[in-house]
Amino acid sequence: MPIELATQYLPYVDELFTTESKKSLVTNNQFSWDGAATIKIYRIGVAPMQDYGRSGPQPGHWSRYGKLDTLDADTQAMTLRNDKSFTFVIDRLDEDETKWMLAGASALARQLREVVIPMVDQWTYQEMCEGAGKVVADELTPENLYKAIIEGSNVLDNAEAPDTGRVLMVTPDTFLLMKQSRDIVLESDVGNNLRLRGVFARLDGMQVVRIPANRLPKDFGFAIAHPCAAVAPTKLASYRIHQDPPGISGSLVEGRLNYDCFILDNKKDAIYVHMMA
Repeated sequence: MPIELATQYLPYVDELFTTESKKSLVTNNQFSWDGAATIKIYRIGVAPMQDYGRSGPQPGHWSRYGKLDTLDADTQAMTLRNDKSFTFVIDRLDEDETKWMLAGASALARQLREVVIPMVDQWTYQEMCEGAGKVVADELTPENLYKAIIEGSNVLDNAEAPDTGRVLMVTPDTFLLMKQSRDIVLESDVGNNLRLRGVFARLDGMQVVRIPANRLPKDFGFAIAHPCAAVAPTKLASYRIHQDPPGISGSLVEGRLNYDCFILDNKKDAIYVHMMA
């Protein structure tokens, strides 16, 4: 008779590697959707400058200040488009016989870490790339990378985007090119609070963050963004663990997320995207 060898199961779960979201560095939450599915914000025009008629009104004008204009005023409507959910059951005996490795709290945390956060990140970065003020496509090499980055920064300068608070988003592959470039000198003197949020260096005054390629659009090279341009609300984030609900012996886990990302029309030029050719 063959000998049946003993098998031991250790109280350890081989977790997947995951990356914390850096969405809050490149977006803002300045609007509230409480009590509404849609909000509208105004876009107000301005009046042109004219020559003042010191000796009297200009011909054809009744006022010394010049032609009387009416300011344009329209709105941008933003309706939340994503209402996602998940649910699963953990049987009471499964919890016990896996030495509580299937406990509801740890399973919920794993669901958020491996599914929910990447899903929201993917949507946010896709919307930012599609709504960017300028998108270019060109090959990136260690020799031309720095020039490509400062050209993107120059686009934001000409658009009069804020100088401070800009973020340089790179993939791990682009960061590898940065380390090979002789022209790029990263400033590693970054405050601990920024390091905890994912900023590992500065370049030309911009905070540099690495974002996993699987959360970004295909062929993404890098992007320069100011958080004033993208609004990324999460109206509802509800997660519950029901212990022994009717019909189930164990834990019923449920989650619902209502979220979106919008690019403000008058601020889209504060986002510059460089795609790989």
